[in-house]
Amino acid sequence: MAIASDREVITLLSDPSPLPALRRRIADSSTSSGGDEPGVEPCSDAAARDPMGNGDSRAPDKKEGLVLNGGDHGEWGFGRSDVPVKFLYRASAPAHRRVKESPLSSDAIFKQSHAGLLNLCIVVLVAVNSRLIIENLMKYGLLIRAGFWFSSRSLRDWPLLMCGLSLPVFPFSAFLVEKLVQHKFISEPLVITLHVILTSGAILYPVFMILRCDSTVVSGLTLMLFACTVWLKLVSYAHTNYDLRKLSNSVDKGDISSIYLNLDNSQGVSFWNLVYFMMAPTLCYQPSYPRTTCIRKGWVIRQIVKWVIFTGVMGFIIEQYINPIVQNSQHPLKGNFLSGIERVLKLSVPTLYVWLCMFYCFFHLWLNILAEILRFGDREFYKDWWNAKTVEEYWRMWNMPVHKWMIRHIYFPCLRNGIPKGVAVLIAFLVSAIFHELCIGVPCHIFKFWAFIGIMFQVPLVILTNYLQNKFRNSMVGNTIFWLFFSILGQPMSVLLYYHDVMNRKVRVE
Repeated sequence: MAIASDREVITLLSDPSPLPALRRRIADSSTSSGGDEPGVEPCSDAAARDPMGNGDSRAPDKKEGLVLNGGDHGEWGFGRSDVPVKFLYRASAPAHRRVKESPLSSDAIFKQSHAGLLNLCIVVLVAVNSRLIIENLMKYGLLIRAGFWFSSRSLRDWPLLMCGLSLPVFPFSAFLVEKLVQHKFISEPLVITLHVILTSGAILYPVFMILRCDSTVVSGLTLMLFACTVWLKLVSYAHTNYDLRKLSNSVDKGDISSIYLNLDNSQGVSFWNLVYFMMAPTLCYQPSYPRTTCIRKGWVIRQIVKWVIFTGVMGFIIEQYINPIVQNSQHPLKGNFLSGIERVLKLSVPTLYVWLCMFYCFFHLWLNILAEILRFGDREFYKDWWNAKTVEEYWRMWNMPVHKWMIRHIYFPCLRNGIPKGVAVLIAFLVSAIFHELCIGVPCHIFKFWAFIGIMFQVPLVILTNYLQNKFRNSMVGNTIFWLFFSILGQPMSVLLYYHDVMNRKVRVE
């Protein structure tokens, strides 16, 4: 009969009251014993075979059934004594020695590892969703259309493709402007004017092409995302070079020593620096970047395979779940209220899955693939935004390239010009709202400003979650509110609003 494990060793020597004479005899025998290993108490073969005196030949130690100095005795051990096994596992030793909390009690629950529960949640999630997928396929069949990825209508969007291919003209023009000002051929006010014209053209030209052509939503969205990326990079390129010139002039005038500045513009304006910046997975320009030593070709191939798989999963969820739900729904602001709530809640899970797949495909896989090919070193494209305690923390952590651009080119310049912090945050959200509306409203050919309103609604949510975090001092409250508004209500509502507005527009056009 097993009484205790090897780690739960019980001894009379740990109890200060019984058998003092026995304690002394054991101590004397351990010091007087001879042998090759000092501190080891020899014992008979019978004792080694049967330390409990019941014929059990299993001994906890291979060294003649003895516990050696430094053995793993746990909380039931002997300190530094070397004790024969026959005095172990005694029934008279205390089993309870200190105050302990249950692992799931409120005082101890956050001090425990919950890796096993996380694994259980993953297993349950996989099982439940597998059943739902099988049930959906049995009930409706495979709903993915043959032309989901590419159709004959996509061929009519060739003007948008030509527009995207011509956008590099604007960065090249910005380089020529910087070259002219480097050689003192044009003045600083003219440089600013030319950069404003170039950045405006880089965003207005694609908007004009999308609105003029009856393009698909996917084609228009792709072009607008590319155009907005070019615009953000052009602004950073112009602003950074302007700031470098300004700091260099301050050093030349003796206003500030160069040792206090981190000026990295020894090569001046370089065309290849601009080319690398336009391809690199960053929105913030600098003359040089941290680089890795080599390209891991096998790693790149594995990431591309993952990207293909998760993109397919995302398309499957859209076609198999989201499209049927929205097609059988009413406008959330015009139909039955309870019916609208039911559609929003039904959409919440598939839209959340699609959004998570999109995040993983773009921010983790695609940007890392691009960084590996270009040996771009700084790959902090996101932080642990899923642990955000407030909405403000989420916006600081989920999209690091845009966040770094915002604080570098909008937030801190506002503070340096005397604008209060709250107003600077509002300006940053305003710029973000405008570009969200451009990226969604223009491809959909509608301007209901749902995306703009959704982003600006983040401002009161920031205030609310910050207040709750300061009041309750509990990360669970803010994180729960974030997931509720963002995943359960925000995204499904946006999908329904834009879907029905796009469908109503098509009906009017036809």
